[in-house]
Amino acid sequence: MSTKRVLIAEDSSVIQNLARKILEFQNYDITSVKNGEQVLQILEKEDFSIILLDINMPVMDGMECVRRVRALADQGKANIPVVAITGNAKNYTEEEFKTAGFNDVLVKPLNFDRLVEVVNQLTDK
Repeated sequence: MSTKRVLIAEDSSVIQNLARKILEFQNYDITSVKNGEQVLQILEKEDFSIILLDINMPVMDGMECVRRVRALADQGKANIPVVAITGNAKNYTEEEFKTAGFNDVLVKPLNFDRLVEVVNQLTDK
């Protein structure tokens, strides 16, 4: 069984490092970037099982990024599960997250059991 690869886009290194440790403990291979533009750049070259996307990031935020991912010509990449990570869930409705293209939403402060559960669910198709 090949290792599942998780791309974490999060400008907070604290959250990035915590999520990395938790998911590496679950045998995921983790790549971290700081903004949505870097997500699109790395997706051109590499494949991932799932993307964890912070909503509030510099350069390109999570909402814009997920729309760009969904619009990719490569269907395999356009259909990657994408999970929103947000500290301001109140700024968006669940409907808006779904419309933008997110499969699920995790609210900060992150519940790490829920993080693992969501990642497991979405990568175990």
